Amino acid sequence: MTQNPFLIAGGVLSAAASVLHLAIIVGGPSWYRFFGAGEGMARMAERGSVTPTLITLGIAGVLAIWSAYAFAAAGLIPRLPLMRTALVLISAIYLLRGLVLIPAFIVNPGGVAPFVLWSSLIVLVYAVAYAVGTLNAWPGLTSR
Repeated sequence: MTQNPFLIAGGVLSAAASVLHLAIIVGGPSWYRFFGAGEGMARMAERGSVTPTLITLGIAGVLAIWSAYAFAAAGLIPRLPLMRTALVLISAIYLLRGLVLIPAFIVNPGGVAPFVLWSSLIVLVYAVAYAVGTLNAWPGLTSR
């Protein structure tokens, strides 16, 4: 399998997002606020609740798995199960998350919160990387 720059980029982006989520746990309540987790999550973190940590660890874990799928499909690590299915789902989830911007503008035509705008645009880049990379890798993703 030849290397796929789109999936490598997608894998790096997902890995970076995973590490960022771990840093948010360490950074504490102010980081939860800054990165848009919401006041409720920040307040729970301030009270010492384990809930924000568990949720954020879960997100970091999912992003790390998604990174592994991109790297596997790019030929950098061994194949993982259900490669085609996983990559299509990952691409779709990133795309849907990025497209949150459309209903946000419909609900609030005067403008959306900067976090919604920037996070949606960033996640759309992830979606494009995974989708184009998956299309390019498709023939090599069949079961062996």
